[in-house]
Amino acid sequence: MRGGALARTVQKRLAAARVARLATLDQTGRPHIVPVCFIYDGTAFYTALDRKPKRVSPARLARVRNIRSHPQVALLIDHYEEDWSRLWWVLVQGRAQLVPASAHGERARAVRKLRAKYPQYATALLAADAPLIRIRPQRAVRWDYAPAQRG
Repeated sequence: MRGGALARTVQKRLAAARVARLATLDQTGRPHIVPVCFIYDGTAFYTALDRKPKRVSPARLARVRNIRSHPQVALLIDHYEEDWSRLWWVLVQGRAQLVPASAHGERARAVRKLRAKYPQYATALLAADAPLIRIRPQRAVRWDYAPAQRG
């Protein structure tokens, strides 16, 4: 994928996928992974810190601290079913950044798309000023279950 957008078939799967796992590294190099809601706009992934109860303020969350010190992240989006012929995953490696409050247009577009994808965000779970993470993909690897041809 280097330097370009993800393939259209991958983008369709990403649009339908409901959850991803965001992996970051803390200052000592220990991995931290959390499930996140996300959108992909054709050039970047966005995830917001919503208003669900958290143990600490958004600025003190591990993923936020980790991104500030180590912006290289991984995002895993996958689909599992008992019918293994339908399994797939996409692993995105990229650079994450907190979208600044001054980026009004970018923030508004990302929040609008998150609210469109997740009805829960259309109500009180996502404030317009929610902390927003942008992930610019640098590398993407995908896998689909494809049984070996026997002959």
